[in-house]
Amino acid sequence: MIITYHNLQFFKVQFGDTVLAFDPISKDSKFKGGRFGADIALISIKHQDFNGVEAVTVGNKEPFVISGPGEYEIKEVFIKGLSSRSGYEGKERINTIYTVNLESMNIVFLGGLGGVDLDPKTAEAVSDADIDILFVPIGGGGVLSSADAYKLAVNLEPKIIIPMHYEEAENKDALKVFLREGGSENVKPVDKLTLKRKDLEGKEGEIMVLKAQ
Repeated sequence: MIITYHNLQFFKVQFGDTVLAFDPISKDSKFKGGRFGADIALISIKHQDFNGVEAVTVGNKEPFVISGPGEYEIKEVFIKGLSSRSGYEGKERINTIYTVNLESMNIVFLGGLGGVDLDPKTAEAVSDADIDILFVPIGGGGVLSSADAYKLAVNLEPKIIIPMHYEEAENKDALKVFLREGGSENVKPVDKLTLKRKDLEGKEGEIMVLKAQ
């Protein structure tokens, strides 16, 4: 599995010939993101900063789009969408948390989650996911603050934590605060993250920071 970061909450996750895009940034957004072909696009919030399906529709690659709660199986990828809330841009919004199982690894993508108090069914499903990789927003301003993000991440007990939604955050120190909360001030950003199942052995809440491409 190869993970690259394309600003805000936009990630590319590739395994073999299959490509997943999380929260692609639309051309109508004020933020800039990448462009590549995806097989599956997962949208957490129906907002131009997160629903740019056109950015991951390239050539013959037109993604299967998931933009809300439900259970899905596409190309041997098992996905569950779970309802939650966001306060992005000061407005109450529906946010979808995604659990994804692929290559015997479990990903949880929190999207633009705005608070740590989850609906009981959502909380149970996320807690039961046996999380290998957790994507967590940390920038505040309607999504989780750095401190709340770290507390929630620790409670969910993932093997790897990937912070997101901080480069454009109102709080410019969001990443610094998050790393300090985790005692990981010396973590250096990497261009991409390449993982196999065996690489996760022995990891407990390790924070990995990716550079935006």
